[in-house]
Amino acid sequence: MRKSILKSLKPDIIVEMLDMAVAFENWNKVMERADMLYQCVQSIHEEREEYRSKGVPAPHVHIERPLVYYYGFSHLMRGMAHRKIGQVDQARACIDQYGDLGWMEDLDEVGIQVVQEFRHKAQLNRYALEIEAGQVELLEEFVNFLLEHPEEWLVGLKVITEAAVRHRWKIDRVLHVFEDQIQGVGREMDSSNNDDMYHYCYQRALYEQWMGRPQGAVEFILKAIRLAHKLGMDRYVIRCIALLESLRGEATAEQLGRYRAFMKGIGQERI
Repeated sequence: MRKSILKSLKPDIIVEMLDMAVAFENWNKVMERADMLYQCVQSIHEEREEYRSKGVPAPHVHIERPLVYYYGFSHLMRGMAHRKIGQVDQARACIDQYGDLGWMEDLDEVGIQVVQEFRHKAQLNRYALEIEAGQVELLEEFVNFLLEHPEEWLVGLKVITEAAVRHRWKIDRVLHVFEDQIQGVGREMDSSNNDDMYHYCYQRALYEQWMGRPQGAVEFILKAIRLAHKLGMDRYVIRCIALLESLRGEATAEQLGRYRAFMKGIGQERI
């Protein structure tokens, strides 16, 4: 992409475009936008270095965060896309890149904090990538990491549960460790983690179904469908309905009553 075009782009606008592509799970678009963001911030960085070498101030570029954030975010998003389409080696390479951003010079206190945050994200996502790939021997180590960083328990448990469904692992002992946190899932809506909560509940429903606990599966799919509706993601709602209908014959009358009430509520909202 030509420098003249790059200069007209705004990193924060590209970040918004990336978030939208992630929401629609368009992983090719995510990679395309991540590359655009990287090239944009690289152009800004090179221009700053050029002016610094001449001993004159660089032209002001309005960005809402330190430049190092956009470097990290571009690698993070590219790594997520590679991970989602099963390109494990490429995802590992991206994690290495945003896990080591200390090479940038003249970082202020906020910039140093950003570097540390991406280093933490890299540690979390390295575990997640290997667990998803079937490395069950890392499960205990990952659980210990989550216990040391309780703010990550939901993201981590989503990864573990999805891997359990995919690889047919029995993880009841792991779920027991996080029993207190799980009890609160779906009770309070928090826009910052609704998406993670939805995916955890949906995968947990699949796990309960596989383990031969259909009523437990229905409980989690009822939570998932509520979260999907809150997110405004119709395809998630449809996915939940399909799973719940497959379990209808084994659901309790009380569970089916809640399901009917929820669907009636959705219908009334659309009138």
